[in-house]
Amino acid sequence: MREFIYYSRTAPTSGSYVTEDLQRSGRIDIAIHTVIATFFLSHKIRTDARLHLCFAGPPDPPKHLELKPVTEGKTGIDKIYLAKKDVSGVLKKMLYKYREGEKKEVFPGFWIEKKGFLEVAKGLTEQGRNLYILDPKGEDIRTVEIKENPVFILGDHKGLPLKELKRLKSYCTPVTIGPKVYFASQTIAIVNNELDRREADGRLSPSQSDLSLEDNTDDNISDAE
Repeated sequence: MREFIYYSRTAPTSGSYVTEDLQRSGRIDIAIHTVIATFFLSHKIRTDARLHLCFAGPPDPPKHLELKPVTEGKTGIDKIYLAKKDVSGVLKKMLYKYREGEKKEVFPGFWIEKKGFLEVAKGLTEQGRNLYILDPKGEDIRTVEIKENPVFILGDHKGLPLKELKRLKSYCTPVTIGPKVYFASQTIAIVNNELDRREADGRLSPSQSDLSLEDNTDDNISDAE
């Protein structure tokens, strides 16, 4: 299972702060694109990925939104219909449904809780996961050793806070995707592609979930914008 942690110091932490102008809503538009890049393929949805959205914007930071969409079962009961155009509404409803003191599953495979960015990363480390942080000074992702079930950490348009970045580098492996600076969503797409290639040629063992990746000809997912 590959995982991504996306940190935004401006993304809103209440549904009431998400307006139709997504760019002015704490740049939650960037988070929406990271969701699409993490899970959406052409007429398929990845079952080998999990995304952690860590929001630190107003009015009630921090919030941790964990996404691992369910792909089996009946839509509306066991899973939700998910198209790219629906992602903003899903995140907004998740923020609205937050309940103090609990990790709430808003939709099947979509949870929200009050937890900080570093706490999320540290928790995965304690689970024995291998963490990699996107850093222009890191080792090239094409040559670095990537162990099974990796976790990749990246920030928003403002990057990761220097204090948190320093702490993360004490237990994360810095990696870079190349000499150019890409959008967060493009970075995830590039990392996904690298992992797909390594799995295809046997350099990285695919997770069990990856083996069950299927065509989504049902009503679970759509390519609609």
